[in-house]
Amino acid sequence: MNYTLYGMAGSLYTARARSYMRVNAVPFTEIKAGGPEFVEQIVPQIGRWIIPVIKTPDGAIIQDSADIIDHLDAQGFSKTPVYPADPILLGIAHLFDLFGSHGLLRPAMHYRWNFDEVNLPFLRETFRDVLPSGLPAQAERQAFDHASGRMRKAATLFGVNAETFALVEKSYARFLALFDAHLRKHPFVLGGHPTIADYGLIGAMYAHLARDPAPLHLMQTTAPCVFRWVERMNMAETFVDGNTANAGGRLIGTAALPDTLLELMRFIAEDYLPEITAHVERANHWLADNPEITAGSPTNNKSMKSGLGLAPFNWRGAEIETVVVPHRFHLLQRLTDAANGAGDKAREDIFDLLANTGLETILTLKTDRRITREHNQELWGEQAP
Repeated sequence: MNYTLYGMAGSLYTARARSYMRVNAVPFTEIKAGGPEFVEQIVPQIGRWIIPVIKTPDGAIIQDSADIIDHLDAQGFSKTPVYPADPILLGIAHLFDLFGSHGLLRPAMHYRWNFDEVNLPFLRETFRDVLPSGLPAQAERQAFDHASGRMRKAATLFGVNAETFALVEKSYARFLALFDAHLRKHPFVLGGHPTIADYGLIGAMYAHLARDPAPLHLMQTTAPCVFRWVERMNMAETFVDGNTANAGGRLIGTAALPDTLLELMRFIAEDYLPEITAHVERANHWLADNPEITAGSPTNNKSMKSGLGLAPFNWRGAEIETVVVPHRFHLLQRLTDAANGAGDKAREDIFDLLANTGLETILTLKTDRRITREHNQELWGEQAP
């Protein structure tokens, strides 16, 4: 029996879930989130309009791309391990998952909403996925203008504005160059098969940066190995390239990690560590100022109106501020839990690796309350130890 995926072709987090489902040959039908089935049947069950969502063959509803992947993994769909058994590789995988899911939002939003001359006709068609079915042409244009206006505002909340355009483009060009160099030698982030590291990155790298016309051209002309990886991350066939290492499906060894991987980790330290650090600090100030928050209080999952406000930080020499999104803390916890749960020797090796790549402080970051997920909602948990 088929699963049903409710989402949008241009949705970052839908792309993350869809990639897993395609790569692992999960039988599914995708239904646009603007259609009556989603609006009338699924949204009332979740309590809000949010994508992606899957409906299982037995009718269960699961929201959030991480939860969707974990559910399908538990059902035995993964052709190869999503979460590496080696604790060092597992820590690295969670780092890339966090960065890919949230650290690539600036280029994703910039290259979508600041290149209208190239992108706009394509975006108008893509956004029909989330517009009500059967709208007259004028109403459809108005609905798109309203929806795109909200997303353009969201872009500024992620630090994309006229003062940062050049920085965003320079940073993304550097990431493309580093990732392309790595993929020239390895078919996936950690070697011979995709892991949660790849599924974290693919959301932004496919839905925004390899579909929208302006960044697609940039990727194909400056980082062709990245584009080929995007293709591999959207196919059920196993592709073997004899020109790359780990072609037999093996993950990389940890005795001597590739320099190309270490350089990507150093990029994450420069590009994203200041932001997640500022977000944790802002969240803890907010929690201290709101003592009425108790275990089980909702975080208003991924909402632009989460109440946590904006966190200022220095990003590549510019003072910017970005909206604090609690979902980041959920993924951060997965990283810190994996590192702290490793054996003594492995934990020491993970700390040494992070210190060598400028990321040593990331494992000290934690919100004063943990984030939990129950009934497709993010909640504040107990006080963190």
